[in-house]
Amino acid sequence: MDAALTFEQGPIRPPSEAGSLLIRATRNCPWNRCVFCGTYKGTTFSRRSLEEIKADIDNVRAIVDRIEATSWKAGEAGQLTRQVLAQVLRDHGLPDSFRSVAYWLACGGNTVFLQDANSLMLSTDSLLGVLQHIRQTFPQVDRITSYARGSTLKSKSLEDFISLRRAGLTRLHVGMESGSDKVLKLIRKGVTSEQVIEGGKRAVQAGISLCLYVMPGIGGTELSREHASDTARVINAVNPDFVRFRSLYVRRSGELIEMVREGKFDPPGEDEMVLEIRSVIEHLEGIDTTIVSDHILNLLEEVEGTIPRDKGKMLDVIDRYMSLPEEDRLMFQLGRRCGALRSLNDFDQPQVRNRFLEAKRRIDRELAGGVPEYIDAVKKQFV
Repeated sequence: MDAALTFEQGPIRPPSEAGSLLIRATRNCPWNRCVFCGTYKGTTFSRRSLEEIKADIDNVRAIVDRIEATSWKAGEAGQLTRQVLAQVLRDHGLPDSFRSVAYWLACGGNTVFLQDANSLMLSTDSLLGVLQHIRQTFPQVDRITSYARGSTLKSKSLEDFISLRRAGLTRLHVGMESGSDKVLKLIRKGVTSEQVIEGGKRAVQAGISLCLYVMPGIGGTELSREHASDTARVINAVNPDFVRFRSLYVRRSGELIEMVREGKFDPPGEDEMVLEIRSVIEHLEGIDTTIVSDHILNLLEEVEGTIPRDKGKMLDVIDRYMSLPEEDRLMFQLGRRCGALRSLNDFDQPQVRNRFLEAKRRIDRELAGGVPEYIDAVKKQFV
């Protein structure tokens, strides 16, 4: 098999796009000043030309054809069977692009994610060219998604969004983080809540599925209440299809930890962030948004559902957790961060609780900072 074929891929994508083909439309982030994010630090933003992007898409097509040829040669009639997949994955003479495409095909081969941080920085005409080429090259693709910034959403007209949706753009992932303008200024997000509302409503009106990402804890203890209430205000105004929670973790390097050391930012604890999430959900009304908690940094993974149908159920989960004694809440945090617990029901079993009680006692003996220090060390591995 010819191993020369390859295509460019960026560093990240949303967890929900794990099975998507990654097509790089822009490089890095055009803003790159948020205090909590180190993904693109030290890099320069650039737009890729339509010709470059089309060439990558064509290379993906060629890789698919080579994998199908391998399947025929193996007697598998062009299908991506386990035998063919294993052959591609184990061949270290092939570039990573072959493994990426094989994994994409194994996941269905019908979703595409446009990288990097803000593909909407391309002109609408260029984006239309990209979308059309993807759909022409891979007719089976039924979902094409991208990251976008709130300020960039506002820069596109309703007609732009309608054209993009008709060409195949189905969803936009937007890191809103907070609906509070004070918080957005504090974290140097470079966007206002009104920009998110105006641009978000425009995308929704055009029929594009919108996913807003909210970061519990990013307002610190001082702005916690305003962060929660204003975030709910923006969500109510936009009515996105999805809201995904991404609880704050302050990395041990970067601008945010410097703000902590200088006394300019006081990060809330696990329970405080849980209560922020409760406040946001409590104030959601008049919308049909689905809440998703699909990230390991979220303590209560089971806080998921659609407003208004599941609002009471989600609040009940949070209230049930907060009603636990402090020691039990700490043990649940330990179990969740170690990957041993996924729900409060898991913690209800006496033998499970006793096992974590013993683990807590052992950690308290061995670490000066006890369980909180241990959890912090575990969370470092997540980000």
